[in-house]
Amino acid sequence: MIVMEKPDVKQQFAATRMSLIERLADWEDQRTWDEFYQTYWRLIFSVSTKSGLSHDEAFDVVQETVLSVAKQWKKGQKYDPAKGSFKTWLMNITRWRIADQFRKKQRNPAAMNQSGGTPGGDGDMRNTATIERLAGEDGEDVLEQMWENEWRTNLSEVAIERVKKLVSPKQFQIFHAYVIKDWDVKRVKEELGVSPSQVYLAKHRVGGLIKKEIDVLKKEFV
Repeated sequence: MIVMEKPDVKQQFAATRMSLIERLADWEDQRTWDEFYQTYWRLIFSVSTKSGLSHDEAFDVVQETVLSVAKQWKKGQKYDPAKGSFKTWLMNITRWRIADQFRKKQRNPAAMNQSGGTPGGDGDMRNTATIERLAGEDGEDVLEQMWENEWRTNLSEVAIERVKKLVSPKQFQIFHAYVIKDWDVKRVKEELGVSPSQVYLAKHRVGGLIKKEIDVLKKEFV
């Protein structure tokens, strides 16, 4: 499904993106990193907020994570497939930046109290040193579980946004109503004034493009 960001999140996204672009302004591959940011900011932001950080702190994580990746790339310290998946590599960089934010919280108790200090708002994170201690009762890595779930969601959302620009507004509207909003064919036909064949055509064409785009996303920056 497509998640619509709240106005304040949209504004912070734009401000963070512009700040990042300015910091990368002297790099020849600025466009590449802007695309990287556009692709992964929701993933990093979502995992950060679900880990217990505020929106401002989560956007700091987004920017610092992208900068960390870009700096490593510039130094030739790129992701090495022989050492693991790109998904895990990016997760670990994000984890370190989230940990940085929790260390800042420790040095500022007032900020810790304002944010509630923990996923779900129960305050248990107030005495937690870093995100590495965000684990379930049986010791599983909760952040890794969140990352896996958010990774799949993010790929779908980014793919949908890209495909939306490739098809006609009407065809995407039909697809959105039938597939994403889960309307039945009769309702789509009545609400949008289209034929059943148009509904099935939109589902097939747009759905196929989304699957192809997801495959492309899986290969990017690797």
